[in-house]
Amino acid sequence: MKTKNRTTFSIFLLPSLLLGLMAQAVAAQQQTPAYSPAYDSAREVTLVGTVASYQSSVDKPPLGAHLTLNTSAGPVDVHLGNAQFLNANHFQVQTGDSVRIIGENVAYGSGTQFLARIIQKGTQALVLRSVRGTPLTYAAHPKNGASTGTPQGGAQ
Repeated sequence: MKTKNRTTFSIFLLPSLLLGLMAQAVAAQQQTPAYSPAYDSAREVTLVGTVASYQSSVDKPPLGAHLTLNTSAGPVDVHLGNAQFLNANHFQVQTGDSVRIIGENVAYGSGTQFLARIIQKGTQALVLRSVRGTPLTYAAHPKNGASTGTPQGGAQ
C-alpha cells in the first residue's frame, strides 16, 4: 500500500515541480538585463571628435561620467560609465582631447543616450561596456589594511 501511495504522489508531484521550474525559467528570461536591454553591438557606430566638456558625475540618469563630444554632425552627449573605472585604468579625459568612441545611441527615458562601449585617445583605448551594453565596473580590494583597487574588465 505504501508503494502505491508513493507512486501516486510522485505522478502528481513531478509535473507540478516541472511546471514551477519552467515558470521560473520563463520569468528569468523576461527580466530586463542589468543596464541596457536595447543595446545591440551590431548597431554600433564610431564617433570622432573633440571633447567640449567632461563631467565625472552628473545628477541626472544615466548617472556616471559624461562628455560632450563635438562631431562633424554636432555635439553628442556621451555616457562613459563610472569615472572610478576610468581612473583605475589611468584614462584621463579633458576638454580639447581628440577621441574616437564606439558605441550606440539607445532609447533612454523619454529620449536617447549615446552609450560608449570603447573610448580611444591617441594610442590608448579602454573598453567601458560589455558587448551587451553592461558597464564594466571597478572593484576595490583591501590590501595590508589599505584600500587599493584593481579594475574588473577593460583594456589600456
